[in-house]
Amino acid sequence: MAFEPFEKVALIGLGLIGSSLSHVMRREKLAKAISGHARSAATRDRAMELDLADTMHEHAADAVRDADLVVLCVPVGVCGLVAQAISGALKPGAIVTDVGSVKAAVIRDVAPHIPDNVHFVPGHPIAGTEYSGPDSGFASLFENRWCILTPLSGSDDGATARLTAFWKACGSDVDVMGAEHHDRVLSITSHLPQLIAFNIVTTAADLEEVSQQEVIKYSAGGFRDFTRIAASDPT
Repeated sequence: MAFEPFEKVALIGLGLIGSSLSHVMRREKLAKAISGHARSAATRDRAMELDLADTMHEHAADAVRDADLVVLCVPVGVCGLVAQAISGALKPGAIVTDVGSVKAAVIRDVAPHIPDNVHFVPGHPIAGTEYSGPDSGFASLFENRWCILTPLSGSDDGATARLTAFWKACGSDVDVMGAEHHDRVLSITSHLPQLIAFNIVTTAADLEEVSQQEVIKYSAGGFRDFTRIAASDPT
């Protein structure tokens, strides 16, 4: 069954995930209009140059007005502040989701600011690269990657189903689980490897008797993979 496009999707943040969502929504015609918000004027200007949004806004609240889907593509530590800023501008019946790699903390910070007539369905697309910024996105980022949704107790089943269909239209496989279980699983599969990678790369950099040229020259694929992971955004 063909996906029924959203009338308007608001992307709050146009880094790797936000810009990739824009590209795939354009390609698959998943939204009739896309609005965006970024803190810096340079990012807003670049997003318009790349056609990542039909309109870009300095203030997040302006971006979400009349949006049917709002995606918080910002670091988990600021999701609560963004939710507070957009709360009064959210359209009744809209779906709000996020892309953070931890879910319990996002729910704790965001849920209190979501009006009763708006559906909050947290999400985590398990996809990424070591690159960031509006130029880093590409339409195939989510293809054959898992996206995990962690709806709250009592959440509207229709909103969860709609968001599931959206992520599938982006190319993702979708699973639904509780937030705490998600965080336990991802702490093993994602967060622990990233922590190990940071420590290995830092240790290599601190070995004064080993030159940087030697590290690069004699690195096998495994070490290069660690440096790629360590270079990625931990948020």
